[in-house]
Amino acid sequence: MNGIWTKRRNVIRRAATVAATAGTLIALPAQAFAMHISEGILPAPWALFWYAVALPFVAWGLRDLRRRSEDLLWFKPLVGLVGAAVFLISCMPIPVPTAGTCSHPAGTGLAAILIGPGLTVVVASIALTLQALFLAHGGLTTLGANIVSMGVVGAYVGYGTYRIIRRLGLPWVMAAFLAGLLSDWATYAMTSVELAAALHGGESFSAMLTLILLAFVPTQVPLGILEGFLCAGALKFVRSRKPELLRMAAAGGAA
Repeated sequence: MNGIWTKRRNVIRRAATVAATAGTLIALPAQAFAMHISEGILPAPWALFWYAVALPFVAWGLRDLRRRSEDLLWFKPLVGLVGAAVFLISCMPIPVPTAGTCSHPAGTGLAAILIGPGLTVVVASIALTLQALFLAHGGLTTLGANIVSMGVVGAYVGYGTYRIIRRLGLPWVMAAFLAGLLSDWATYAMTSVELAAALHGGESFSAMLTLILLAFVPTQVPLGILEGFLCAGALKFVRSRKPELLRMAAAGGAA
C-alpha cells in the first residue's frame, strides 16, 4: 500500500515539476519576430501612407467579390478556401533580425492564378489582420504596408507573370512556377522599399535599400524557389482533379 502511495506522490511531483517548468517558459520574456514588418517599425506618416495606398485595392477586391458571387454561388467558398491556404502558407516565418522583419512564403501567386489579383488582395488582407491580432505576426500600424507588399505587389506580379508566360505559348507549369517565384521575390523587394523609405533617415535611400535586400537574400532566394514549386504543384493538383474549377474561375480570374 505504501508503495502505491509513493508511486502516486512521485507522479504528482513530476507533473508539478513539468507544469512549473512550462509556466516559467511561458512567462519568460522573449524577442518576438513578427511576420512582415513588425509593429512600431514604421513612423506614423509612413504607416498612414501605406494604408492609403492599400485601401483602394481592398475596396476593388470586395467589389469584384460581390460581382462574381452573384453569378457563381460556389465562388465565395472557393475564395474562403484560397484565403485559408494563404493564411497557412504565410504562417511560416523565418526571422531576419538585421531587417526587422521575417522571410516566409506568401501564397499570393497561387491565389492570384485561382481567383485573380483583386480578390487575392482581400484574402491577404484578412490573413494579415488575423496574424497581427492573434499571432503577433506583423502589426496593426504596419498592416497597410504589409497588404501592399504581400497582397497588392505579390498578387499582381504573380498574376501578370502567369498571364504573360501563357500568352507566349509556354507551358502552364513554367508559368505557375515563375508566378510563385516572382510573386515571392516581388513581395520582399517591396517590403525592402517600404523599410528603406521609412528608415533611411539622413543616409542614402539606395544604400539602405541595398542593405535590406541583402539581408533577405539568404532566406528569400531559396524560399522563392520553393514557392515556385509549391505553386506549380498545387496548380497541377487542381488541374488534374477539378479542371472545370479553373475554367470557371478564369471568367474573372487568371487561370
